[in-house]
Amino acid sequence: MLTARAGRLPAALLALALLAVAGSAAAGCVRRSDEDPGPVPDVPGGTFTVALTEPDHLTPGRTTSSYSLQVLEGLFDTPLALDPADGHAVPLAAESISTDDQRVWTLHFRPGARFHNGEPVTAASYADAWNAAAYGPNGWEANGYFSQIDGYAALNPADGAKPPTDRLSGLEVVDDSTLKVTLGAPFSQFPMLLAFPAFAPLPKAAFADPAGYDLHPVGNGPFAMDGDWRHQQRIDLRRAGGYTGPRPATADGVHFRIFTSKDTAFTELRAGHVDFMASVPPSRAYEAKRTFGKRYSVRPSGTMDYLGLPLWDTRYAKPELRQAISMAIDRRGITRAIFNEVFAPADSLVAGMIPGHRAGACGETCEYRPERAKELFDRAGGFTGTLELYFANSDPTYEQWMTAVANELKQNLGIRAIAFRKMSGADLGPILNGHKATGPYRQNWVVDYPSVQNYLAGLLGPNNRSGWSDPAFDRALALGNAAPTAAESEEHYHEAESIALRALPLIPLWNWQDQTAWSSRIGNVLVDPYVAGLHLEKVTVRH
Repeated sequence: MLTARAGRLPAALLALALLAVAGSAAAGCVRRSDEDPGPVPDVPGGTFTVALTEPDHLTPGRTTSSYSLQVLEGLFDTPLALDPADGHAVPLAAESISTDDQRVWTLHFRPGARFHNGEPVTAASYADAWNAAAYGPNGWEANGYFSQIDGYAALNPADGAKPPTDRLSGLEVVDDSTLKVTLGAPFSQFPMLLAFPAFAPLPKAAFADPAGYDLHPVGNGPFAMDGDWRHQQRIDLRRAGGYTGPRPATADGVHFRIFTSKDTAFTELRAGHVDFMASVPPSRAYEAKRTFGKRYSVRPSGTMDYLGLPLWDTRYAKPELRQAISMAIDRRGITRAIFNEVFAPADSLVAGMIPGHRAGACGETCEYRPERAKELFDRAGGFTGTLELYFANSDPTYEQWMTAVANELKQNLGIRAIAFRKMSGADLGPILNGHKATGPYRQNWVVDYPSVQNYLAGLLGPNNRSGWSDPAFDRALALGNAAPTAAESEEHYHEAESIALRALPLIPLWNWQDQTAWSSRIGNVLVDPYVAGLHLEKVTVRH
């Protein structure tokens, strides 16, 4: 079943009961460190250290990077959150959310909330933040997340002209604690969307000095910045004084140490210089299990690695060429050799842990069929020039599997000239967003909420990185969004996925299993599929 329950939603319904995910989808995915021998006292105080890769931004709305989201999880309270046990939407900064028709939604926010600088958090704080992210000329990374709200098209003209307005017509600030949101069409998944960090509020300082704010974001969450972001070095948080929300911090502070190599970060974790690592390199899986025992967690993940394709480059215009590249890649061989079989070959655009996933939806296109790949490659007219592969330098496995892919494309398709474009993730993002890449690029999709719709809309919705669009896909996605029951939504989402897999604007590769490890200094470690990293506010520190 999909995440929406059957039937129309009654008015004044708390988000707690809005959208329940089938419990089997995530059951058993949550691991706590209370399994570890030698309990950590549940007393306030102390600080702990988290390994991190350099974020691109720290302003909600300007980033969708999982590295950024680990920090933002502590700095901001979003309107709703996803329950770690099964992913259903629950109130966080909002007290309630209601709708009569799944198109017009009313949010009531908790009274008395303040930003870390003392400024009141009001309904306008949310509206201003969402308008800034949705306004096309700002170029914020999470722009597409606001496409459901009425007036989005006016802020993002198709011809690139200056928008006639900088405000979403679908946002109405009723009073300081009430925000009415009108969507362009009914959208049953909207409450879960409101748990994504891009929907956090912003204070006035975010607009007065955007660059300065990005270095020292002022949020409304359980932790506040302790000094400025020191690029490529560290980000420090302290427990926020005056926080009145539902998740007060237990520890005094969090230190994020920034590493360019995950192998180096793991070595520091082993040495006791880091307390938590959200993504242990697959090559260190056996070592991590031996070293950390019950403080090592492996769980199904909603993250999918994929090879994006620059469809604005005419060399990639033919579906046969894209299918040939996909079928020339030995996914199972790569996951065995590089990822110790911790990762699983993708057979769909959607991770297997997501309700509504269809096993084998990709068909032979995602299977290793080198002879068929060469046949399609020749039919498409081959490839001219140098094929450039783009990837970030933040994990050594990226270059390892890109090297394997390059060798397979040379061997199976006869492409002779292949070059690597390796750079920092912060540099790669603008190239992809600006459609400046001249070849396939390594990316992953980290699920925002447990729905097929999240993958389809996030990867291939408006302003997607591949530059692909298809009216039939858009129509099927819209019908799924508006369907009154989960079964009907699922039927339309599956149709949209099938359209995308036939066109193949991006190539699914493999699905992650998240491997996390932590030191004996910390306890109450809660990791779940719906939060990047961990719940910072819950962590206890052994004194």
